[in-house]
Amino acid sequence: MKARGGRNLYGHAIGILVLDTVFPRIPGDIGHAGTFPFPVLYHKVRNASPARVVREGDPALLEGFVAGARTLEASGVLAITTSCGFLALFQRQLAEAVRVPVFTSALQLVPLVSRMLGPDRAVGVLTVDGLALGPRHLAGAGIAEDIRLVIRGLERGHAFTPVLLENETELDVEAARRENVEAAREMVERHPEVGAIVLECTNMPPYAAAIREATGLPVFDITTLVRMVYAALHPPTY
Repeated sequence: MKARGGRNLYGHAIGILVLDTVFPRIPGDIGHAGTFPFPVLYHKVRNASPARVVREGDPALLEGFVAGARTLEASGVLAITTSCGFLALFQRQLAEAVRVPVFTSALQLVPLVSRMLGPDRAVGVLTVDGLALGPRHLAGAGIAEDIRLVIRGLERGHAFTPVLLENETELDVEAARRENVEAAREMVERHPEVGAIVLECTNMPPYAAAIREATGLPVFDITTLVRMVYAALHPPTY
């Protein structure tokens, strides 16, 4: 057997475009490499602050994300994702910019999850900021208007959303867990038609197990999607 070179690094199938942040990234967060049982390759998009991406949806950032996607592709990744679900806004442009598959957001799971549920059920979406999540993000993720959604944001909290969007350097993990669980529980209590939950925010997966336990519902997030794509890139042999 002969090995062929031409690149500097090897062994990474998934590339991740990361926002320009300093807030803590704990195990389960997409920005913590130990979240995954396989190597991933990160590329930071400079000046892509959480506020510019989430609350401003700044189109001027697209150029940096496209350049980052091309850099990851040239580095040998076989698929590309991002560290913010609001980047569904750029799904089409990023997919067009490279030859490898791109999945910008866990919101892309919503159509699949919706089809798993009966017509009287809804998909619950837990998001970092429900006021900022709008029709353009949903359309970018391929969520048709006939899909039943219940959206619950954490923008009124103090321990989770402000740390992320204001890019603070300290996170009270247990307080953030409580806010995520309470938001999910409240959503399900107010909307018993919710049959499954999708976590929009890529910083929410550390709390997915607690949300599942509190609500009794299936919980999907960006790590679900990353693992699914990785399995498609490296299917088992039998």
